[in-house]
Amino acid sequence: MPEEKAQNEFSNTAEADTAVEGEESFASLLDKSSGQSERLRPGQKVKTKIVSISGDLVYVDLGGKSEGTVDLSEFANEDGSLRVQEGDEIEAFFVSVDNGVRRLTTRVNGYSAVTLSAIRDAHEAGLPVKGEVRREVKGGFEVSVGGVRCFCPFSQIDLKGGREGGIYLGRTFPFKVLEFEEDGRNIVVSRRAMLEEEKKARIEELKTTLAVGMEVTGIIRSLQKFGAFIDLGGIDGLIPMSELSWVRNEKIENLLAVGQEVRAKILSLDWERNRLSLSIKALQPDPWALVAEQFQAGAKVNGTIVRLAPFGAFVNVAPGIDGLVHISNLGAGKRINHPREVVETGREVEAYVLSVDSASRKLSLSLQPKVEPVKIVLPAVGALVDGIVDKVMPFGIFLKLEGGATGLVPNAEAGTPAGTDHTRMFPAGSRMQVVVIEIDSENKVRLSRKRVMEKVEQDEFDQYKDSVKKTTSSGLGNLGELLKAKMEEKGLTGRS
Repeated sequence: MPEEKAQNEFSNTAEADTAVEGEESFASLLDKSSGQSERLRPGQKVKTKIVSISGDLVYVDLGGKSEGTVDLSEFANEDGSLRVQEGDEIEAFFVSVDNGVRRLTTRVNGYSAVTLSAIRDAHEAGLPVKGEVRREVKGGFEVSVGGVRCFCPFSQIDLKGGREGGIYLGRTFPFKVLEFEEDGRNIVVSRRAMLEEEKKARIEELKTTLAVGMEVTGIIRSLQKFGAFIDLGGIDGLIPMSELSWVRNEKIENLLAVGQEVRAKILSLDWERNRLSLSIKALQPDPWALVAEQFQAGAKVNGTIVRLAPFGAFVNVAPGIDGLVHISNLGAGKRINHPREVVETGREVEAYVLSVDSASRKLSLSLQPKVEPVKIVLPAVGALVDGIVDKVMPFGIFLKLEGGATGLVPNAEAGTPAGTDHTRMFPAGSRMQVVVIEIDSENKVRLSRKRVMEKVEQDEFDQYKDSVKKTTSSGLGNLGELLKAKMEEKGLTGRS
């Protein structure tokens, strides 16, 4: 890794050449040991008892005739007094074998490494070391571990990189030794590895304590367009925009701020992907609980249009309460294709409540007061009525009748020759006399113009028959009188 080799400028002193001379590997030394029934692994945790304290070392029992040592400084208080004594039980971590002596440490959160051999031991045992971030160098940071210069790449200083070097300089952290090469001339350490282990441990602990429906407290870590991420102390949870508040607000910055402490309710847990869904809204009173008392059918309300949809406009009438004005109630009788033709977002309007459905969380509104429907009077079957042409369709002619009803004259009942253009013959608004021939169960009225024409013809024929009967009954006279009467009728008399 190029960035991890950038520390070649660090050339640790001759200590690198002498610290490991004359030492055997801990594996070969363990093989020579006969007093230990089970080989200890670097980093292995053991529970043991202090058998003696001598000089700068504390000797502990490792079973059989085997003993191990722990630096006395690990048990010293600030005033120099000791926290332990012979016979005390302690927990320690096996580090390595040094000149036949098994070395252990109790400093799991940062092994006090002050020599190259100690750093090597920490690397082999997988134990952390404490280091101070001294300065920023090419590709990363110089870290001092007990006076030994080590290198930490940018990518290993934090969980998400660490280009903001100033926030780390001068601070001491636990580091994991990733590489110990060239007899200590090339030492690479990682703080990120420690943070990942800590995070994993916290997640495992949270798995046993968190549950759906539980209320938790966390710190807002970041704000996004789709919601807010909250740090729960080891894992992040997401509060979607829809779960931030009952009040509709497109700008999340108006509701929350990074670093703010909030309380939320757990909605769902997905431990396979370490995803938590939370809600702040769930801990707030539901405004729909009292909506039936606040708004009643027929009441007039004031609100602001907050959203347009193809089927209507949503009007905010109270915090957390949006009502819908259907598109059919927006045009004041005029047919419109989209609400934006008559209204716009942000406009304040006066509306009327049509209906309230608390269970379904629906509030129906209208921009015009509700008008009671006109009572329609249906004509009687067989009645002769006048109508006004409303529209002509391929299958027939619709007429508006007196009393408010609408009827249909099917083409077969129009009384016109096949192929007649009814649109030209019966323009909208023209009058037509028809006979009511049927009214079905849905109050659909069927009309006939043909029967009116047939009735007129029948009436004319009946009148003619009546006139013929009257003439015959009074005597027709001779043929000359009949001829004279006919000539008078045609205006032929009096001509020379």
